[in-house]
Amino acid sequence: MPKRTTWDNRITRAEELLDRNLSSSEPLAFYERLLALQKEMRQRVGSTPPLTTTEGTSLREQLDLEVPMRWLSALIDIVEKHGPAKLAEEARRVSAAPREEHRQIFVEFLQTDAPTSYLPSSFFARVLLQPYAEFLALRLTVPAQYSRSLCPLCGSRPQFAVLRPEGDGGKRHLACSLCLTEWEFRRIICPVCDEVDPFKLPRYSPEDPIAVRVDACDTCKSYLKSFDMTVNGLLVPEVDEIATVPLDLWASQHGYHKFQLNLLGF
Repeated sequence: MPKRTTWDNRITRAEELLDRNLSSSEPLAFYERLLALQKEMRQRVGSTPPLTTTEGTSLREQLDLEVPMRWLSALIDIVEKHGPAKLAEEARRVSAAPREEHRQIFVEFLQTDAPTSYLPSSFFARVLLQPYAEFLALRLTVPAQYSRSLCPLCGSRPQFAVLRPEGDGGKRHLACSLCLTEWEFRRIICPVCDEVDPFKLPRYSPEDPIAVRVDACDTCKSYLKSFDMTVNGLLVPEVDEIATVPLDLWASQHGYHKFQLNLLGF
């Protein structure tokens, strides 16, 4: 399994990109605050004794919803002060809602995990479940020869693809949108519809050499972003995915839809 970036790596990368990325400065600044909260949560979760894992129990079934619920008020405070207007409005609504509804936000997210629609309430669940799910995922192993496009550990959709150096080239991995696990995946194939004709799998990047690009499919009209670490080893895909909004705009303008919307809904 590829080595994961640390929360400190992610925060540092967000700061670096903020210094030079004007087009995505607002979402990046907000995301940096979310990363700081996620880092603190991950440290607290990691300092507690690990749960006893029952054989055959999925990662999602191991999630104790009391853990993320304890951090909901801190997240609401960040969103009300620094989030976009629509999300801040949802934060105020959630804050006034009863505890039963708070729990239901997490339950519904884990049950639906919708790829192409964005429910403001799902934002809160995803932000707070990510560091917890990653903690649990670190104790598990990706099955050998796993080849599906859904995460082998929690069943979520991939957020992006990563090409990591191996031998004289690079090997493609998909990265989970929830537990952040990476697993190996064939390079020339659409993860949504299994299209393998390279002429139906266009790629787009505004720069050369191509370190960040859109990998699209003309058969199902889906896309995800790909980050080539063999070209730029300084990329932190979790953060660079947020910073590359222009690629999402290009894909949308050309009729493609994202396989999995990111944390901020684009």
